[in-house]
Amino acid sequence: MKTLTAAEAITSRMSVRAFTKDALSKEAVLKLLNISARAPSGTNTQPWKAYVLEGKALDELCKKVCTAYDDIALNPDLAKEYQSAYDYYPTKWLSPYIDRRRENGWGLYGLLGITKGDKDKMHAQHRKNFEAFGAPVCIFFTIDKELGRGSMLDYGMFLQNMMVAARGEGLDTCPQAAWNDYAKIILPRIGAQENEMLVCGMALGYADKSEIVNTFITPRVSAEDFTTWVK
Repeated sequence: MKTLTAAEAITSRMSVRAFTKDALSKEAVLKLLNISARAPSGTNTQPWKAYVLEGKALDELCKKVCTAYDDIALNPDLAKEYQSAYDYYPTKWLSPYIDRRRENGWGLYGLLGITKGDKDKMHAQHRKNFEAFGAPVCIFFTIDKELGRGSMLDYGMFLQNMMVAARGEGLDTCPQAAWNDYAKIILPRIGAQENEMLVCGMALGYADKSEIVNTFITPRVSAEDFTTWVK
């Protein structure tokens, strides 16, 4: 396997939405987590905690969350029972953020032949989040509720390390905030304590290159557009 430079690992990282079933060893996962733990954190608080699920444990959790997700589709009022502990997205969308979100969403759906208003296909595609996109491993990350916003910034750097390190090892990931709404199902199942809050899940494995969904590359604004040189 070719060794990737840091730049190559970063720029080749993408959210993979279809994985092969090729298993990962415990040693391979621990190697990534140990690399990731070199992320900086304010006063070295190291706020991350990881729960690794695979095999039967992952299958059972996926079934439970998929059932809840399907139940909500039949009875939208049930959504009130499943809420994330923190706001990942804004309560009010503004331009240019809403424009980028729409570009991303319809770019993906268009590739998959899902048209506006096709609720059944949208539901089926989003449901794949709760199957970890077929990945052999899904890691759930938690944080102590008492920690502040800065620790979430630290956590972001840890998660980025995880994704870039995975690319360096020839692996792929999909960071998933979609799991957060189902924390009431996930946290007891993984053995989290009362003081823990779900940050996100992350599917980990080898990308299935035969799946068209993995040809979708999200666009990025150029540095020239978001950078101001102050004189």
